[in-house]
Amino acid sequence: MTTPNPLRIPLPVTLPAWQHLVALAAEQQVPLRDRLAEPDRAPRLTWSVAGITLDASRQPIGTEIEHALLELAAQSDVAGQRGAMFRGDRINSTEDRPVLHVALRGGPEGGPWGNDVQTLVQRELDRVCRFAEEVRGGVARGHTGEAFTDVVNIGIGGSDLGPRMAADALAHLASDTLRVHYISNPDAWALWSVLRGIDAKRTLFIVSSKTFTTQETLTNAASARQWLADQGVPEDAIAQHLVAITASPAKSAELGYSPERTFLFWDWVGGRYSLWSSLGLPLALGIGAAAFRQLLAGGHAMDEHFRHAPFAQNLPVRLALHGIWNRNFLQRPTQLIVSYASRLVRFVPFVQQMDMESNGKRVHTEGTEATVETGPIVWGGLGIDGQHAYFQLIHQGSHRVPVDFIGVQSEDTPLPLAATHHAVVNLNLRAQAQAMALGRTQAETEALLIKEGADAATARAMAPHRSFPGDIPSHILWLDRLTPERLGALIALYEHKVFTQAAIWRINAFDQWGVELGKTMAKAMERAGG
Repeated sequence: MTTPNPLRIPLPVTLPAWQHLVALAAEQQVPLRDRLAEPDRAPRLTWSVAGITLDASRQPIGTEIEHALLELAAQSDVAGQRGAMFRGDRINSTEDRPVLHVALRGGPEGGPWGNDVQTLVQRELDRVCRFAEEVRGGVARGHTGEAFTDVVNIGIGGSDLGPRMAADALAHLASDTLRVHYISNPDAWALWSVLRGIDAKRTLFIVSSKTFTTQETLTNAASARQWLADQGVPEDAIAQHLVAITASPAKSAELGYSPERTFLFWDWVGGRYSLWSSLGLPLALGIGAAAFRQLLAGGHAMDEHFRHAPFAQNLPVRLALHGIWNRNFLQRPTQLIVSYASRLVRFVPFVQQMDMESNGKRVHTEGTEATVETGPIVWGGLGIDGQHAYFQLIHQGSHRVPVDFIGVQSEDTPLPLAATHHAVVNLNLRAQAQAMALGRTQAETEALLIKEGADAATARAMAPHRSFPGDIPSHILWLDRLTPERLGALIALYEHKVFTQAAIWRINAFDQWGVELGKTMAKAMERAGG
């Protein structure tokens, strides 16, 4: 049995634009050092929206390639598929569900998904924000009447990566009196390393699980409850120290979580897209309800841009199309993302899940074998750290690895020499992007070595080891500042990039059956005693 293809989108390889791109890729490619010499290239390939600037001047594209990529988006009916998502059509065909994380940040005015959905979203958002402020203000307390000083979020996957990433990114807004901890791994030490430093009487546990059946999360939650009891919290008072966030409130109620401290989201919210929902409660507790709403507003601003901007100036679409050119036509199967802002230390793992769980698929939407390569391997980390590690492979290895550089143009750290630190960081970002694009030829290397004092023979011998092929494509994404709004826009930018690529590859970005097999096998082995 196959799932439907309601928009009747042709296979990618049958599209004229796809075939045109195949022909263009077969031609001799213009080196990036030559492309960067083109007049007005940087202004022509730079766009800004919602406080984010995308510089694509170091992508291996010329005007004809650009036009063919934009035509591919048109022929793939990206616009029609985008409209279907925003309307709430059941585009997650294998689970027969709409995909409406965009509604979570849509604002009280509603959107194409309709007022019924927006009413549900607004009601739960108000509950989350009210509770966050009650905890932060000492109104909601533990069983002894003492204010909470620690919150422990127990979740895994989307119930952990999103809020944890955003908490790091917005650490400058964190409360001075309320510490928020994140536990995902069921390894006992992960939980104990947090519990040993906190006071049970003043600790609130948040248990986040869509189904309230996730083995890793329930294992940690059971251990936390036992710890509360062992620390002297009476059995009938334990619920005062527990919060549930779930799409299955009946299951959480069976386990003793009170309705007043149970927050809801819906089956049309995928875990990797759920930061915007009640699963953002630990973030709201950390940075405050107002800042959490600002995050949503930033995501909404990028949504509006994605919905309405022409493809030629549309940041998510351009990011997606350049990725497809590298992935499918230049045969570059990985995507490196490096942040030069240390507060974005967890952004890469977050995007890694978003992209690889969404587009790591091998069949088209109707169930036939994929006729094109799909999602890339996404990896990376902090750029400055990478420069002293795996950047060696990027510069001189046998792979060609496209790179997304992410930087912040302003600095707000209250350190006397913060401006000096910031200048060093961003200088390195710009230098790495340029070095990867231009490289250094053997002739240039020989001349440099001779200038530095080497004799001609030594220079010739050393030049192959100290030359760089260059021609490594990259984007630079600049945030004008690191605020909740800008972070929200950045997250939504990558969400819509992933969606656009899935729309062109004609795959379902919103199921994740590959995650299920190991879980199912673990449960079967547990039942069998193994």
